[in-house]
Amino acid sequence: MAWSGARPPRLRLPPPPLLLLLLLLLAPALSAAAERRPGPGPGPAEKLLVFTVATKETDGFHRFMRTAKHFNYTVKVLGKGEEWKGGELSNSIGGGQKVRLLKEGIESYADQEDLVLMFVECYDVIFAGGPEELLKKFQETNHKVVFAADGLIWPDKRLADKYPVVRSGKRFLNSGGKCFIGYAPYINRIVQQWNLQDNDDDQLFYTKIYVDPLAREHINITLDHKCTIFQTLNGAVDEVLLKFEEGRVRARNSVYDTLPITIHGNGPTKIHLNYLGNYIPNAWTRETGCSICDLDLLDLSTVTEYPRVKIGVFIEQPTPFLPKFLDRLLTLDYPKEALSIFIHNNEVYHEKHIKKFWEKAKNIIRNIKIVGPEENLSQAEARNMGMDLCRQDKACEYYFSIDADVVLTNPKTLRILIEQNRKIIAPLVTRHGKLWSNFWGALSPDGYYARSEDYVAIVQGNRVGVWNIPYMANIYLIKGQTLRSEMKEKNYFMREKLDPDMALCRNAREMTLQREKDSPSSETFHMLRPPKGVFMYITNRHEFGRLISTANYNTSHYNNDLWQIFENPVDWKETYINPNYSKIFTDNIVEQPCPDVFWFPIFSDTACDELVEEMEHFGQWSGGKHQDSRISGGYENVPTDDIHMKQIGLDNEWLHFIREFIAPVTLKVFAGYYTKGYALLNFVVKYSPDRQRSLRPHHDSSTFTINIALNKVGEDFQGGGCKFLRYNCSIESPRKGWSFMHPGRLTHLHEGLPILNGTRYIAVSFIDP
Repeated sequence: MAWSGARPPRLRLPPPPLLLLLLLLLAPALSAAAERRPGPGPGPAEKLLVFTVATKETDGFHRFMRTAKHFNYTVKVLGKGEEWKGGELSNSIGGGQKVRLLKEGIESYADQEDLVLMFVECYDVIFAGGPEELLKKFQETNHKVVFAADGLIWPDKRLADKYPVVRSGKRFLNSGGKCFIGYAPYINRIVQQWNLQDNDDDQLFYTKIYVDPLAREHINITLDHKCTIFQTLNGAVDEVLLKFEEGRVRARNSVYDTLPITIHGNGPTKIHLNYLGNYIPNAWTRETGCSICDLDLLDLSTVTEYPRVKIGVFIEQPTPFLPKFLDRLLTLDYPKEALSIFIHNNEVYHEKHIKKFWEKAKNIIRNIKIVGPEENLSQAEARNMGMDLCRQDKACEYYFSIDADVVLTNPKTLRILIEQNRKIIAPLVTRHGKLWSNFWGALSPDGYYARSEDYVAIVQGNRVGVWNIPYMANIYLIKGQTLRSEMKEKNYFMREKLDPDMALCRNAREMTLQREKDSPSSETFHMLRPPKGVFMYITNRHEFGRLISTANYNTSHYNNDLWQIFENPVDWKETYINPNYSKIFTDNIVEQPCPDVFWFPIFSDTACDELVEEMEHFGQWSGGKHQDSRISGGYENVPTDDIHMKQIGLDNEWLHFIREFIAPVTLKVFAGYYTKGYALLNFVVKYSPDRQRSLRPHHDSSTFTINIALNKVGEDFQGGGCKFLRYNCSIESPRKGWSFMHPGRLTHLHEGLPILNGTRYIAVSFIDP
């Protein structure tokens, strides 16, 4: 305060004894305030500098830098290109190299009293808030240095009693990693005490300084007890929730109701950090969707030569619809000269399918290697072999692994995955009508499946993006360079008692994880050297296809896929129902060649051919005899030369076909009639000149009958047809795959017209007898 001109006013002072008493009372508070006074205020964000150590640029490092860039943090990276000596796998401690690098790195900043320094891990840390918020929260602590706090103590449990007691919040200096913030001179005062080796334990170094009361008070250190600035996840996963704000996502500590600035996936929580990192700070929001999906894309339209891809195909069990699976490989929208294929077929049953594919593909694909069941390779050995073929070939730029139970309906899948430009990426494929998919969003403590909060939303397409995940299977793309640099080991598909896919994923994500001795929990891991684990991603940005079920696949028939109407209804329909079936309801293509006789497409050529093959393979035709033990009463008045569906075990599947595909047509053409879709007699009839040429006039024991032509007039036989006598109306040119539908009793007396040569086959059902 200053005055000019007039004499300054006199201050009234209390009487001396009262003044002395007041000073005595205020002395302790004034002394404490002087000790805790932070000096110059934190000021603008340029007075903040973030330090981290990264001897290698891993996926985790790039994620950390992306979140730092989002908030405009200034980050100084120490140790680039330096050999990591901070701990070997045989030890349970380490990390001293980081202290040494920090000690060297901050020397030039040590005398800047108003500069705030922050040190964080980078491989398993993300930013959730910006510099201004960080500085404000730091200033509010009224301390010179603040360390992250943890509910678990590491590395020396014997030091627990030396920690100050806290009434609320986390008591211990954070375990599994080092994150702290403070004024430059005070940080420097701490790290200048380091005089140990690179492989000594940095955690223990910081802990001993903090638990020393004199050092703690002298430097003025505290812990972030309520996760205002730092959130460590080890032992606190259940505390941390995603908080969706407008255009951004935060992590909220639900116990202390705080919004931490950094999230640290210390200990065994790196997978959970990956989950949080799929959202925080703006990777995916409800308003913008995925904001990072188009970063670093590879545009194949600009390349002169497409990358070379090795496709690994694995047929490890009997698999429905395998010929269609193999054919889809040849329809991939990718230059065939850039493709080579490795096939491991573990099933003798499928050798006939592989042979047919080979004949089709040998002049299209430049290199095809097939390993059959005679090699007696385990699934893991085969997968190791396929991957290593790409690893050893420097011209192999991508390895595309696909199992035979993947129905790849999007021919652009390979291009899409390559353009997404991730080291490992899988397309989302799901089982029809179920939540079963080819990825897991989380893992249980013992490393098996656990459902993440967002799993259903991703599977159902309510959240669309590219997601960092802990497990994938069935189909994925890996960069060849990744195989040659970060995944050099040849035995990726074997680990303990895990199945091959689980072994691959665990080896990829946890390549340098070692269980700690005396760690806080049995599942805690300590990162002893910079992690080389590779992030794995799943994308649901496009429709790629689905998974078929291989359960209950019976290979005892001739054409086994005919029985898949229950297990794999979509594939069954695609294979066996006429492509024009849907036009019955949209384009009114049903014809009526005779009164109340309706004619419509129902079966594909494949269905017709396979059903005939199945019956001929069974071979027990009835011979058109009146005596028939297959039917009630044992006598057939108007017999045909036939085989019943029940005889080949297809009766249940056939009745389901009637309910699914015939019943809707019935409702359309016989308005008001709702069929039960029940039939006692379902059979295939065979007409041939030397056995049964025709069938005399008769009524059917049904409410209505379907009669499906299974082969072609003019090609497979001459003559034939059906005549409805009451209307003097004949249909002499039945179309393959088309069905007649007509009333069975009373009104539609009919006969089978004689064939002249060849063999005619029809499938018949007497429905609602």
